[in-house]
Amino acid sequence: MHETDLAVIGSGPAGMAAAAEAAGLGLRVALFDDQPRPGGQAYRDVDRVGPMRGAVLGPDFVEGRRLTAALDDPRISHLGGAGVWAIEPGFTICYSQAGEARLLRARRVLLATGALERPMPVPGWTLPGVMTAGAGQILLKQAGLVPRRSVLVGTGPLLYLFAVQMVRAGINPAALIETQTRGDLARALRHMGGLFGGWGYMTEGWRLLRVLQRAGVPRIVGAHEIAIEGEDRAEAVRFRRGGAQHRLPCDTVFLHHGVVPNPQAARSLGLDHRWEPRQQCFVPVCDAWGEAASAEGGVEGVFVAGDGAGIGGARAAELQGRLAALRIAEGLDRIGNEECDGRAKPLRRQLRRELAVRPFLDAAYPPFAEALRPDDTTMVCRCEEVTAGEIRRAAAQGCPGPNRLKGFLRAGMGPCQGRVCGLAVTQILAEATGQSPDETGYFHIRPPIKPLTLGALAALAETGEAAGTDKTAPGQGDAA
Repeated sequence: MHETDLAVIGSGPAGMAAAAEAAGLGLRVALFDDQPRPGGQAYRDVDRVGPMRGAVLGPDFVEGRRLTAALDDPRISHLGGAGVWAIEPGFTICYSQAGEARLLRARRVLLATGALERPMPVPGWTLPGVMTAGAGQILLKQAGLVPRRSVLVGTGPLLYLFAVQMVRAGINPAALIETQTRGDLARALRHMGGLFGGWGYMTEGWRLLRVLQRAGVPRIVGAHEIAIEGEDRAEAVRFRRGGAQHRLPCDTVFLHHGVVPNPQAARSLGLDHRWEPRQQCFVPVCDAWGEAASAEGGVEGVFVAGDGAGIGGARAAELQGRLAALRIAEGLDRIGNEECDGRAKPLRRQLRRELAVRPFLDAAYPPFAEALRPDDTTMVCRCEEVTAGEIRRAAAQGCPGPNRLKGFLRAGMGPCQGRVCGLAVTQILAEATGQSPDETGYFHIRPPIKPLTLGALAALAETGEAAGTDKTAPGQGDAA
């Protein structure tokens, strides 16, 4: 079995920065990612795509090449196309790569698994032609595809960024249908102090809005009663604004009302989580270095950095990754406490500036309330075709939380393992039972947390992985 000092799960900005920092301090690092090339969602495939579509995707995207370049270190083994499906006691990392299941043992683990788009269950969201804004970005980044006659629906800065990228690609969206209101902006003004620290974000936001205005892209703010119409595919978006009903024909609908931490790996390890009311999601309980707490008291040496620890954006994720790497290096006796603290001080100052704007953004662009409380006929669990009404009826019959709901309705037991419906299920049950989200809880996540064939699992023993015969570290042999 291969061994390394640090296993980093996820090669987005947090994972890449952590790997580079740790390697620079002398640690051997295995960097895992589902994608074949590093970058994560923020900088997806940036080394290949940047030279081709950098002008469309913008300078912030191309900035990711600085992080990928830092991975050119003999102490870093980048395992692309490697899906981690379990983290066993003793930090044995179980993963699949090129159709084979493999094992690796690490002394420390850093989860840099990033964020998921918040589910937005509105009537018609399961129709063909409806996808998330993040999925639209993937199409643009990796294949250069931009659907025609598309509408962007929801709230948040990602909608503006994606809309501007579409404009630069030469195909304007038909409209932005936004759910935030003037009241949300008024409430956000209580956090004006953070705008000074996050002035760069605000300047960028205004620039994006000016681009959309010059391109003539309509923005409709304060929309509600949103529904997607169509028989076999999306044909139009229906909504109200003020007292008037509107209908906008389209072929493609991009939904987005925020991102939330990806909980699968952290939950599978039994890490403590708490409900974050400002961001309306669960976040793992971590200290200032990103070291996580465990409800079972038996997991030490696990760190979480980046959006997986709470939404902060790509630049904050990079800083958090570096801070975690410093603490890990100190714990493995590569640097002393004084050096660790000294290196961390400027990173913490930068991180405070990066995070200063988050309270304003979270208040100005809250999740769409009607999607947090979908009507009874709206599908919530797409895999098992469970509606919001069925979840509420289960609550009335005595179902207290998501894990009991599996027995009632199989919600969360489909191929996505609750990734899409998890938050919505918690919030619907919490409202129906009168409990808090913390009391209601979340799905128990058990391995395998990624799809795994029985053949790949059975082949572990045949290849000698299970016997632990090979002690070669990644990057120093034929490891990956």
